[in-house]
Amino acid sequence: TGLTTGQRVVTVQQGPLYRVRGSHVTLWCKVSGYQGPAEQNFQWSIYLPSAPEREVQIVSTVDPSFPYAIYTQRVRSRGIFVERVQGDAVLLHITELQDRDAGQYECHTPNTDERYFGSYSAKVNLSVIADTLSAAMAPQALTLTEEDVVELTCEVSKSTTQHTHLSVGWYHLQGEGDHHAEEVLILSKDFILKPGPSYMQRFLVGDVWLNKVGNTTYKLFLRGVKPSDQGQLYCEAAEWIEDPDKTWKDISHKQTERTSLAVMSQGRDLSVDIAAAESSLSEGDTLQLSCAVETQKSSNRHFQVIWLLNGMEVARLDPHGVLMWEEEYEERAKLGQLRAFKSSNMIYVFTIYEVGLRDNGTYCCSVSEMKTPGDLHSIQTSLSAGIQVNVKPIESRMHLSVSTSTPQVTAGDSLIFQCEVQGATSPVSVRWWHLPPQRPGPRVLVATMERDGSLRLGSTYQDGRTRGSLRLEKESSGTFTLVIPNTLDEDDGGQYGCVATEESRGQSWTAEGKTAVTVNSLGLGLNAMLRSRVATVRYGQGFELVCQVSANYTLEKVPASVRWLFQPSPPTGPYHELVQVLPSGTVAWVTAQSHFKGKAQLTKSDTSFRLHIHSAVAAHEGTYQCEVEVWRRNILPLEQPAATTRSNAVGIKVVLPESKLQVAAKDSSVEIASGADTAIECRIVFAQNNSQLAVTWYLLPPLADATPLQIIRANYSSVLEYGSEFNSPAQKSRFLSQRVSSNMFWLQILSTNLGDRGKYYCVVEEWLWLVDGWCKLGEGTSGRTTLELKLPERELQVEKTNYSTSAREGEEVKLHCLLQGAHLPNTHLSATWFQMKKSGHDSALLTLRHDGTIKYSQESLAGRLYLRRPTAGDFSLTLSSVERGDAGVYYCQLQEWQQQGEGKGWALQASACSGYTKLTTIPPGNT
Repeated sequence: TGLTTGQRVVTVQQGPLYRVRGSHVTLWCKVSGYQGPAEQNFQWSIYLPSAPEREVQIVSTVDPSFPYAIYTQRVRSRGIFVERVQGDAVLLHITELQDRDAGQYECHTPNTDERYFGSYSAKVNLSVIADTLSAAMAPQALTLTEEDVVELTCEVSKSTTQHTHLSVGWYHLQGEGDHHAEEVLILSKDFILKPGPSYMQRFLVGDVWLNKVGNTTYKLFLRGVKPSDQGQLYCEAAEWIEDPDKTWKDISHKQTERTSLAVMSQGRDLSVDIAAAESSLSEGDTLQLSCAVETQKSSNRHFQVIWLLNGMEVARLDPHGVLMWEEEYEERAKLGQLRAFKSSNMIYVFTIYEVGLRDNGTYCCSVSEMKTPGDLHSIQTSLSAGIQVNVKPIESRMHLSVSTSTPQVTAGDSLIFQCEVQGATSPVSVRWWHLPPQRPGPRVLVATMERDGSLRLGSTYQDGRTRGSLRLEKESSGTFTLVIPNTLDEDDGGQYGCVATEESRGQSWTAEGKTAVTVNSLGLGLNAMLRSRVATVRYGQGFELVCQVSANYTLEKVPASVRWLFQPSPPTGPYHELVQVLPSGTVAWVTAQSHFKGKAQLTKSDTSFRLHIHSAVAAHEGTYQCEVEVWRRNILPLEQPAATTRSNAVGIKVVLPESKLQVAAKDSSVEIASGADTAIECRIVFAQNNSQLAVTWYLLPPLADATPLQIIRANYSSVLEYGSEFNSPAQKSRFLSQRVSSNMFWLQILSTNLGDRGKYYCVVEEWLWLVDGWCKLGEGTSGRTTLELKLPERELQVEKTNYSTSAREGEEVKLHCLLQGAHLPNTHLSATWFQMKKSGHDSALLTLRHDGTIKYSQESLAGRLYLRRPTAGDFSLTLSSVERGDAGVYYCQLQEWQQQGEGKGWALQASACSGYTKLTTIPPGNT
């Protein structure tokens, strides 16, 4: 199982590595110190220079879905694959290196260990460099006699930026069918000359050598040629680079064209001549070559004939008459396009039917004499002179024109194109392409119709749900029509082109034409304007809003909807949706806008939408807008709209019935004795008979900067609501609002005290029941009634000294109120303590009545306020458990009362107020 106690280590080839574009590259990776199966899995990824932090997955030994999309096709076609060398070692193969393959490669091994321990991946940098190696040797057809000297020149150069070495060598192929090249002489990358095994002895005696002339020229010398040297010679150069692991890697190979060498034995009588029936041909013509052997007594001799094109073997006819074709010519020979045969022992014929441009070049024939038909080595060889064959291409007269009947459309409309092909002599295939407007990118394939009529759609047009089902039709032999049923947007405009291809006799010709179309967006010129004949309507009247829509296309031909929006006055937030009319005519009301639903009529005519409101109410006052949406035609179901526009805002004001309320505004004054009851009048001069009135009473305290205090409000349903300073039970029992007649309201004040002084007035509101509820028509304010308390002429003697004292919260404090001197006999005293509020209103805290009872303004004060009276004239107030809100100014009022007789009431005889005491509270812990 490969278990080990060591830690996992993943190792890759040491980098950075430099490899040539187009070459076959391998990167090795192995893992050691792992636990689990002996056969480990490997995953290769790359980090591209453009995004060095992003992993791009390439190939995995375990997960076929591992490659990202840009590598999927190359992995499937084995352009990139992983070769497993052994269970824990692999090779990554890139069969044809591309520029985009440069980057940092990461080899990762998924964990099979009981715990993570060690490294699970390793990285190596691979740079892709240009292939600058070149090797050239002019092809020749040499016929030499034994012992002649062969001199071949090979030009080798490179311009690689990295430090590299070159190796240059010559190789020999014995015969045309021989695929095993024999080494002649090699100059290695280490600058060492290495002869091949067959040429070792001749190299040692100096018959084979190499000269380097300048930087790029290498010359091979072969002295004393032999029949065994016959065949083909070529030069091959290789470029080597030293990797970081100190090993040398061949990164590029270049092989030159071949030179054919024929060696004639000295003293032989063999000669060869070649002739052509016609050497200047056009494509499709027939080429016939004759090879004539000239020798004595040819009938008993055995010949092998080789046909050559540009020095490269085409066919070989051995002495037995067996014909062998070179691989690249086998298919044509099977199809009957090539033929070679022996007419006689002296004449050999080679024929090409329907020649093409590839058949251009120099033809010659090589004849070798064999001692017996089965011999491998010839007695003598003779090579004919070359004959030049020129094949002229057939020119096509095909041309085409592209037109459209829809040069300018709106999104959702169809596009129609015609491609007229003329001058073609055989069936053509047609390919349509599209180039969006203002995009320099590659053309997008729309559709292809092959010569047999088969259709193929481009990837962008395969989903019929977006643009509909494309139609590509052949109306006649040269007329092709393309229909795109539904355009999406402006990007469907631009250039559309038609490419026609004609093929004949292995040749192909193309003709191309194009035309331009414009697809206007549904948003182009789309505009909505909202208008109303009136901006102000009376309550109960109707009004109509017209949403006029315009665009740079015919609106009636596209699906459109309108959404009506409303913002009440005054605004409470963004616009609310009232209702939407869908393209199908369906009306969708918003539930929250029910006060519109029964009063609205929605209509549409041509390019306008109308909202008519019957019997306007106050809730209809505000600002209106319309929002129009349009969709592409012929696309169902409707999804997202193609364009939207919102109109201007139109304000509608609903005028309520005019209020004619009048309230008596004359000021007055009232003076009463302290402790007496009184009533303040509020008189209605005029009000509508069918209206309801609400009255609110206010007190403006005597202080100069005082603000009005709400005492009590009686709404149009006579529901009472007291102000914050009159909300205690004691105050509610003293202040009463009463409607004494249809045009008169009273504010009754019972048991008046000093805190009740000030100016009183009422605010009357007129309310009317309208269609959808109560509506306030207006209001009026009365004149002010000044309330003064009439004090007795005799004044009690009360201490008038002002005090300032402080108390810590939670403690107890005493506020002084002392009677100085005696009061009249048979009289009783009463005392009331007041606290002065910031509002200017003096609030009574408690009252010691003349009958000895105590009344608190708030029951919550009963447990904190005490009148202990250690002496008869001491009315000091003790405030226990002081709170922060107790801070303020306090004073007391003493009154003297005398009963008027047995069983009769009590009358006020004298009165006086004490000085003021300012109380400051101190928070706990504050020093």
